[in-house]
Amino acid sequence: MSTNQKPGPVVNEWARPYWDYAKQNKFCLQQCNDCGKHIFYPRIACPHCGSSDVKWVEVSGKGRIYSYTVVENNAPSAFQADVPYVVAIIKLEEGVQLLSNVVECDPYQLEFDMPVEVVFEKLDEEVTLPKFRPVKG
Repeated sequence: MSTNQKPGPVVNEWARPYWDYAKQNKFCLQQCNDCGKHIFYPRIACPHCGSSDVKWVEVSGKGRIYSYTVVENNAPSAFQADVPYVVAIIKLEEGVQLLSNVVECDPYQLEFDMPVEVVFEKLDEEVTLPKFRPVKG
């Protein structure tokens, strides 16, 4: 593997549907059939009530920036050409939080609690990454 190639996600079997849906430009999370709460990161059982009765559901893809940082130096790495870029914790409308990138914006114009929506970046035939962009208007 070239040192310039960006690493991709490690996909375990219970998380595979998340990545398969992303390849279809669908943003899906697990939801517990017993307590009704959404789950992220993918798991084999609900972290809220312990039930193993979970399903995959398409969700809004909308949320807000909970916290973020602008990466200005990442040398030497495969991400050096991307600087500056944003790594953020996104709090989704469904109540879960996830780590992602905020794209399609000036990274220095972001604000805490700014509304964002999911967009998809296809890396290759196997991996499409859900990322977020500020909601316009």
